[in-house]
Amino acid sequence: MFGLFDNLPQRAVVPRPVRAGDWVAGLCVAGILLPEAVAYAGLARLPVGYALTAMLVGLAVYALFGGSRFAIVSPTSSTATLSAAAVLSLPGAGAGLFYGQALLALVLLAGALLCLLAWGRQGALSAFVSRPVLRGFAFALALSIVIKQLPDALGLALPPEVAHEPLPLLLYALGHPQLWHGPSVAVALLAGLCIGCLRRWPRVPAAMVAIVLAIAAAALLDLAGHGVAEVGALPPLRFAPGWPQLPLADWLQLAELAFGLVVLIFAESWGSMRTLALAHGDRLDPNRELLVLGACNLASGLLQGMPVGAGFSASAANAAAGALSRAAGAVALGVIVLVLLLALPALHLLPRPVLAVAVIGALAHALHPKPLLALWRMNRDRLLLLGAIAAVLLLGVLHGMLAAIALSLVAALKRFSQPVVHELGELGQSRNFVVINNGNGAQAVPGLLVLRPEEPLFFASAERVVADVLAQVAQRPGLQCLVLSLEESSDLDSTAVECLQELAQRLRESGQTLLLSRVKERVRELLQAWDPQGLGAPERMFWSVADAVQASRSLRT
Repeated sequence: MFGLFDNLPQRAVVPRPVRAGDWVAGLCVAGILLPEAVAYAGLARLPVGYALTAMLVGLAVYALFGGSRFAIVSPTSSTATLSAAAVLSLPGAGAGLFYGQALLALVLLAGALLCLLAWGRQGALSAFVSRPVLRGFAFALALSIVIKQLPDALGLALPPEVAHEPLPLLLYALGHPQLWHGPSVAVALLAGLCIGCLRRWPRVPAAMVAIVLAIAAAALLDLAGHGVAEVGALPPLRFAPGWPQLPLADWLQLAELAFGLVVLIFAESWGSMRTLALAHGDRLDPNRELLVLGACNLASGLLQGMPVGAGFSASAANAAAGALSRAAGAVALGVIVLVLLLALPALHLLPRPVLAVAVIGALAHALHPKPLLALWRMNRDRLLLLGAIAAVLLLGVLHGMLAAIALSLVAALKRFSQPVVHELGELGQSRNFVVINNGNGAQAVPGLLVLRPEEPLFFASAERVVADVLAQVAQRPGLQCLVLSLEESSDLDSTAVECLQELAQRLRESGQTLLLSRVKERVRELLQAWDPQGLGAPERMFWSVADAVQASRSLRT
């Protein structure tokens, strides 16, 4: 596996001085991550120690081996929510001990799958979840998380029947303002005002400042005595390596559920990393990042931590604060360790309305409608966008995620299974063959048909391509030779090879010949090995369309 790590130590251990930009960015990131960790532990229904452990492990491992100078690997709202939903879907997940063990097993399995995908050089797989689906999923997930913060922000007790689904919860909260707790609402509004005002200065950790002020106010004004709920006592942080004690049947069920978490971790993280890398002219290796993310999750799971990923909010804040290298993450790690050593006991005074507002503030970027409106104005993929949003809001996070992935795959298969086959013609005597249309002057060669499928040939497209090719051949009486350009196919699967052989056979029965052009090296080697006397014969495969056309003339004379 692990050739991917071969060059990591050389890049990771070269000592470099920490520059001023990294110090400032690290302090800013630490102020963002601490309140987020407390909040995301609540989303995952775990003690805060799980989130703090995951945050420290993610920062440390990525600072050592990661490739992005801006990525901050820590618990995220989406991974926390999805992992909780996945574990709760198992029978008996309500039991406290089983829930924690199952979630740790899910983290370990997700980390192992990420490493296996990296070993298989499958970093490009994230492209199979389309951006409209990811944007719709992220928007709906952020909306559902924000809605679920309303009870804490409003001091509202919920009946059991509306406690878990976002839409019934929203309707109940808005429909019962008389049940809102006045002091809790006031604390939430003041916290929101504080965070909103401090957002004018990007380098100021607004959420952290609001939390420190809230803890001080709770101690001085006895907010708990006025009915404002507090986070409560936090157990001391401990790193306790362990292995989940679960039966094999539960491991197998969790392995199935880990697929969705893996897709979310890598799609979200790679999207954040790649966006920031493109904006700053950096280059990243997706397989390397896939492996490092897997290592982060394996280490987090072994040390009793939550799943981690490179969330956009913390990574973007790191870049905006002036980070120059991965040292900013190391600075954030050091600051957080100091805070935990000196101030962890005071966190029990934190009012829950303030924590809810901090979560809402952290998700504000995901609720911005600008990316959705831009996609809508483009008039492309609208159904994918709406389908992903509806899936999360109506089916829940876990099933919504799986439905969103299915939407992307169905869209890809639909595109590949409905290929377009264009006829090519020659531009004068230039030996250039282009698609024939009314304006470019390309002319068909008499007695010859040159066709090019516009999608790769594989199991979902090959049969349709062959059917379309035969239909066009049937419309050309007197046709002697067909040249099929394979320039869109870098490789062929067994279905595509069989379909090409069937096409050659059908043409041969009609007294026609099939020649292949723009045959790439891997396709050429495959056909030479599999069908050396037929499609793989040297006189049947050509590097260019012009060469195939020239060869067809000798066949027709």
